[in-house]
Amino acid sequence: QVQLVESGGGLVQAGGSLRLSCAASGRTFSSYAMGWFRQAPGKEREFVAAINWSGSTTYYADSVKGRFTVSRDNAKNTVYLQMNSLKPEDTAVYSCAAAPVIMTRTEGSYAYWGQGTQVTVSS
Repeated sequence: QVQLVESGGGLVQAGGSLRLSCAASGRTFSSYAMGWFRQAPGKEREFVAAINWSGSTTYYADSVKGRFTVSRDNAKNTVYLQMNSLKPEDTAVYSCAAAPVIMTRTEGSYAYWGQGTQVTVSS
């Protein structure tokens, strides 16, 4: 069992930056691949970024590539999403998730989810 709690969301102007954190409970955090997803109002949840268990491999959606960076600190049971050059279209609820498999963008492969944190980017 893994419990996930996101933090770091907020209101930022276009072009600004935010850093999201996802704190995990449980001693097996380092065995999970971690992902970030987002859901904008009226839209389906979409993949944003993923990182493998060790942090050596990452994967991004085309829409955030070059602007967002995912990282993890297994000693702190925490995964991060650094978001730079934010755009109004990045406005969404961002959720982290844990997958007991290899790194993936497939939502159904993630077994545990956080409640999400709101990110709002004003123009």
